[in-house]
Amino acid sequence: MRATVWTAANQLGVAAGTPAELLTAVLSSPRRAARVVLPGDDPATAALARDLRELGRLDVTLHPAAPPGTTPDPDLSDPEAVCAADPLGVTRAYEASPGHHGGLRTAWLRSGQALVRPGQTAGGRALVLLAALPEDADPRLEPVLGGLSAGTPWEVVRTRRARVGALATRYGRPAVSEDPRTKALAYLPDGTELRLDERGRLLHTAYGPVSRLVPAVTATLATHPASALAATADDTSGPTIVTGDRTGSVHAFSLGGVHQSAPHSGRVTALAAWGSRVYSGGADGTVRLRGASAPVARRPHPVVALHAAPGGFAVAWADGLVELHGADGGIRPFRPGPPVRAVAVHGRRGHRGSGGGSERARGAHGDAVLTVATPDTLVTLHTR
Repeated sequence: MRATVWTAANQLGVAAGTPAELLTAVLSSPRRAARVVLPGDDPATAALARDLRELGRLDVTLHPAAPPGTTPDPDLSDPEAVCAADPLGVTRAYEASPGHHGGLRTAWLRSGQALVRPGQTAGGRALVLLAALPEDADPRLEPVLGGLSAGTPWEVVRTRRARVGALATRYGRPAVSEDPRTKALAYLPDGTELRLDERGRLLHTAYGPVSRLVPAVTATLATHPASALAATADDTSGPTIVTGDRTGSVHAFSLGGVHQSAPHSGRVTALAAWGSRVYSGGADGTVRLRGASAPVARRPHPVVALHAAPGGFAVAWADGLVELHGADGGIRPFRPGPPVRAVAVHGRRGHRGSGGGSERARGAHGDAVLTVATPDTLVTLHTR
């Protein structure tokens, strides 16, 4: 059933792993007509097709799967073979297999939506599998998958299991909130931690005297909840707390006053800031830079996360795509498979394992490091 759900999710521009997650994601995404072809004609697939049709505006048809045995299954313990084989067939074979296959089965079923996506290459599948390997995987898999993924824009630094509510950077290093009630995390230059809770209220933890800006913004959000949060500082405005709301407005609070704009049609879903640059992402599928007339990124999917750094910004979209936009205009994409919860860009660090996670360092090929949070995994990559 996973192959069918992942195929439908890719066609509908959402990220989902089960029929229930698929229906929920489609209901919460922008409404638009679409044609969906589901691989299979079994009762479970027919039931999913019926449920999707009942949502309205979806033309759903079934395409019978090839009979079992038509194409021989690859060796499910051979990473090169599974990366090169038909991904839908590999998915069904792993679902039917009780074996561990060195950890390949776990990695494939964890990240499969990115693996079955049309246009995915064998090298791209190897990168995704490398990022999804469990901690007890056969150590011989890493160098093989690393070699197969050598032509991709990324190298996996480390992967660890974690349930992340929000990501930020503090003093140039990733900071994680594992509290599911925290929807956004930011830091002022004095180290004050700012958290946006599930009700849109501002909470903080201070490690010294608190700027009077913090209680002022806290009081504002108590009556006008925010949907997104960021913090920054520059030589002109000093410390600044940036919030977004469900009407598409962005508010930048500093000790000198409030700068307001309305860059989005619909909810502001993410904010990021670095120095005087403030980026906002919205349910309208755009990323906007404050002061710029045109979007700096646009896709037909809502933005779910943003993070800014000196060299550019990272954005995650509702269909599971993560992009690193460099100062030179280059874009490096990555799809982990599951939905993305948060992203963070930071400078190159030493390759040290943490939290019991597995370490996969193969040398330094770039100075941009990207951390991606999915519902249960933190993946750190750096550019080649």
